Amino acid sequence: MTTSFGAAINIAVADDPNPKLQIHNFSGLKSTSNSLLLSRRLHVFQSFSPSNPSSIVRAVSTPAKPAAVEPKRSKVEIFKEQSNFIRYPLNEEILNDAPNINEAATQLIKFHGSYMQYDRDERGGRSYSFMLRTKNPGGEVPNRLYLVMDDLADQFGIGTLRLTTRQTFQLHGVLKKNLKTVMSTIIKNMGSTLGACGDLNRNVLAPAAPFAKKDYMFAKQTADNIAALLTPQSGFYYDVWVDGEKVMTAEPPEVVKARNDNSHGTNFPDSPEPIYGTQFLPRKFKIAVTVPTDNSVDIFTNDIGVVVVSNEDGEPQGFNIYVGGGMGRTHRMETTFPRLAEPLGYVPKEDILYAVKAIVVTQRENGRRDDRRYSRLKYLLSSWGIEKFRSVTEQYYGKKFQPCRELPEWEFKSYLGWHEAGDGSLFCGLHVDNGRVKGAMKKALREVIEKYNLNVRLTPNQNIILCNIRQAWKRPITTVLAQGGLLQPRYVDPLNLTAMACPAFPLCPLAITEAERGIPDILKRVRAIFERVGLKYSESVVIRITGCPNGCARPYMAELGLVGDGPNSYQIWLGGTPNQTSLAKTFKDKLKVQDLEKVLEPLFFHWRRKRQSKESFGDFTNRMGFEKLGEFVEKWEGIPESSSRYNLKLFADRETYEAMDALASIQDKNAHQLAIEVVRNYVASQQNGKSMD
Repeated sequence: MTTSFGAAINIAVADDPNPKLQIHNFSGLKSTSNSLLLSRRLHVFQSFSPSNPSSIVRAVSTPAKPAAVEPKRSKVEIFKEQSNFIRYPLNEEILNDAPNINEAATQLIKFHGSYMQYDRDERGGRSYSFMLRTKNPGGEVPNRLYLVMDDLADQFGIGTLRLTTRQTFQLHGVLKKNLKTVMSTIIKNMGSTLGACGDLNRNVLAPAAPFAKKDYMFAKQTADNIAALLTPQSGFYYDVWVDGEKVMTAEPPEVVKARNDNSHGTNFPDSPEPIYGTQFLPRKFKIAVTVPTDNSVDIFTNDIGVVVVSNEDGEPQGFNIYVGGGMGRTHRMETTFPRLAEPLGYVPKEDILYAVKAIVVTQRENGRRDDRRYSRLKYLLSSWGIEKFRSVTEQYYGKKFQPCRELPEWEFKSYLGWHEAGDGSLFCGLHVDNGRVKGAMKKALREVIEKYNLNVRLTPNQNIILCNIRQAWKRPITTVLAQGGLLQPRYVDPLNLTAMACPAFPLCPLAITEAERGIPDILKRVRAIFERVGLKYSESVVIRITGCPNGCARPYMAELGLVGDGPNSYQIWLGGTPNQTSLAKTFKDKLKVQDLEKVLEPLFFHWRRKRQSKESFGDFTNRMGFEKLGEFVEKWEGIPESSSRYNLKLFADRETYEAMDALASIQDKNAHQLAIEVVRNYVASQQNGKSMD
């Protein structure tokens, strides 16, 4: 089978003493009637060099019964099959002088942790660059790696670091000619981008708080072990970026044992990829680990959610496992949808790697490979139902899942501000708007992390935690951070503290409208609505914005989700809850950004007037129902005059408020926004940090 980019691969069947079967004549990415489906148990070993892609790949075994009619496969499945375990043609494409890479290499480089992008603000041509994403289980970033990433952003990127919703860095703007330098530098400084993208297990989430507590430490260790278990083994990453010089790390023996175990038919024997095989997984795969009550990881949005279960003495005993979560969808295709993970069962702690592996193999063997819109695990769960899925998974696990243990209520925990770790040290959680580390903030972080030799944790809410801080360092660190605009949470607008947005324009090729660049103005407008309808400054709602329906910022879990569905246009999703346990639903389609107030003002007004005690906005919208909410919007004639009020907690009297409001209007702001800026500037000017506890 040959492709449009010139690759030809001959496949010989090992069981045939006179192998003649070949895949040929591949044109336009449509297979001929002679092509061979390799999506199930075709096991191969490397028998050719990356520089000779037409060499033979010998099969160890073939499908038991070839189908009479070959099922359709997506382009990406064919690219993977022909790639020599994710090497070709990427290894050649990165060496030529073109600023971009071809279609097959564009898909394969994702497995290496990179996406090709171009500046969509430019007209009359395309300026190609690459985004690199790191792999940091539990968001852990050693001091040395942080400093290297900070340097690389300035030397080869656009001068910023992006903290992601999966506890990783994204480095934007890397030119193709610099890819190998940047990749090899990350690898040689305790980092990796392997598997940060592509059809395999992505970064494993865990609570970012570095608590010296048994359950938190066990959750982090489990996340590390799962990440190691599902890391590709065939060496393609190191072959491409460091010429085969694999950086060796010591793996726990239990990880090696679980990976090699094939007692229940999970593995591809004699394959360089014992779990993934040649085809890897049908789509991306996401896992999160946490402890009871701590839903800082959005546990139910993952393909697999793992929750530590401890006994009365705080000793971890096992895990509750949840399966089938996922955010991505396609506009106006009701057959695609966001979905919450559901309970699969409980396993003892010594079985967790085998249980996770069994779930991954069930998806590998049964997930759809014809249409990538339906290839996530959530669609397999929706098709089969949890009982069938559990039964099939148990065959690969070799045991029955026990019923899930009862857990307490979930809470969203941000870990912003100063905290005691429990081992005598402190940690400090810092809010970073949309995860974009830049300018004075970037400089301040560099100064503190380098001077005090601090390690770092990245959070699933795009924030950063500084670890290993001694008590004596608290005041000078606070002062430097404040000067860089990194303030303690009480000085940050509550709306900003829980808000998230994806990067969207100008670099994301999937963006339909603005997200990161648009959210600052949207949050200001929401704050202004709050003031008009009489909501207190301390009150907030969880707002998340994405530039397309793929859901990178998890908008379908927000109390107010804005999902781009056209130029300057959004779907409005309502019904998520502050603790991230409810799925939002579509309330409005194609709402122009300039018309947001027409919808949000009546909703927030009636929330203030009709809510129950301490009822969140998300719970309120669910209790009211969309029909009633629609009536609020349709019949809205503006805020009744008698309902207008001033927030006297910040302004001592009406005259002060009106004076501040007049000054603010000159700068296109409102009174509260200007007042908060004044407070921020005052705090940052305090060199001794006495006001910053």
